[in-house]
Amino acid sequence: MRRTFDLRLVDKRRIPESEPERQYYFMDIAKEYVRQLAEQKGAPLTFYVKTFGCQMNARDSEKLRGILEYIGYVGADTEDADFLIYNTCTVRENANNKVYGRLGGLGRLKKKNPYMLLGLCGCMMQEPSVAERIRESYPFVDLVFGTHNLYRFAELIVTTFETEGMTIDIWEAADRIVEDLPQDRSYRFKSCVNIMFGCDNFCSYCIVPYVRGRERSREPEEILREMKEMAEDGVVEIMLLGQNVNSYGKTLEHPMTFAELLRRAEQIEGLQRIRFMTSHPKDLSDELISVMRDSKKICRHLHLPLQSGSSRMLKRMNRRYDKEHYLALAERIRAAMPDIALTTDIIVGFPGETEEDFEETLDVVRKVRFDSAFTFLYSRRTGTPAASMEDQVPPAVMKERFDRLLAEVQACAAERAMALQGQRRPALIEEINEQDGALVTGRLSNNAVVHLPGTAELIGKIVDVELLECKGFYYMGRIAR
Repeated sequence: MRRTFDLRLVDKRRIPESEPERQYYFMDIAKEYVRQLAEQKGAPLTFYVKTFGCQMNARDSEKLRGILEYIGYVGADTEDADFLIYNTCTVRENANNKVYGRLGGLGRLKKKNPYMLLGLCGCMMQEPSVAERIRESYPFVDLVFGTHNLYRFAELIVTTFETEGMTIDIWEAADRIVEDLPQDRSYRFKSCVNIMFGCDNFCSYCIVPYVRGRERSREPEEILREMKEMAEDGVVEIMLLGQNVNSYGKTLEHPMTFAELLRRAEQIEGLQRIRFMTSHPKDLSDELISVMRDSKKICRHLHLPLQSGSSRMLKRMNRRYDKEHYLALAERIRAAMPDIALTTDIIVGFPGETEEDFEETLDVVRKVRFDSAFTFLYSRRTGTPAASMEDQVPPAVMKERFDRLLAEVQACAAERAMALQGQRRPALIEEINEQDGALVTGRLSNNAVVHLPGTAELIGKIVDVELLECKGFYYMGRIAR
């Protein structure tokens, strides 16, 4: 299949050295190859991007889809496509197992479709030995690349077209940030913007710094230009992304705080809402709290991972704050913004966690009264310091503590949610309700979901909604009269 190209039709000009010009050069070549293959097939070539993991991966997948569309592929709704790519996550062992499990049946799928290409990218590919395992166990995979060279996707597609066998391109570190590439946004009215990449925190349980690399901040002018262009294109809500947005700007030649970036972002005409993920408690500044308090565009929602309420556990986790610091920070945030929704992440069963340590976590939950929490059983990740720690907590103990924590979190969240019942709040209408076509689904500034009667005409608009009934984790409402 790959040897049927008429290479005489491909314009092989001098390859540009600068980015993203180099990638657009390869996109033009790939576009010709795709045109030829579509002609041979007698129908357009299709693609499907399957995303595992976090918002950063979701944003990366928008770029993958954008490039595939640019070179002539057409989006499909299922994995039975001519180009299937998995954008992988590796935060937990289970994420890797999901990918391996799905790969098992794809060999048979490829045999039925001579035009099919299979690609794997993302954080899992950055792990040592993963690429070699794929080479040995899944030889039908065509393309493997990681997080640091995702911007070279078009170039790697051309290499895959022009060579036999598997193309593997994994970089140990990133050499630059390249963002001005095609993208296919999941929503026309809201989007994400990367403000930085990587992480320097090295929490003892976390593999992210090893697969995403060290912190690199984008220049503020580039970020603000991208946000401005999105706003001009009809985007009303933007989420700023980084492994730890509070560290933004430290690696720049002319450092800038995250709070100052937000001040400047708020001046963008047409932009109505700003969100961000994720904040680290160790360096969330009073300046940032003040900017959020005074802002008319920054959403009243702050995700502030706790991980544990025990100072002893936090030290073992290398979180670089203690229980008292976190409680004082939460108190300052709530004092400045009483209506803010505080959400968090909590790990149960970290190595060495005692019943006393776990009770400290419950104490923080009761005092802070989170609006919601993502609770996790500790997952041992090979390559992290925590994986080799002694005193691993037995699974049965972890499960019992997890259930107690979940009950406490749900009780606090339900109480917080009930307090808004009967109030009037603006909501961004995002979609037709999946269970009832007569309803639309919207999101409040505090990130809570509301369902209300409406039609597709409301999608993408911010409307005032009466919160008629709290259903625990969502509201039923109606457009305010």
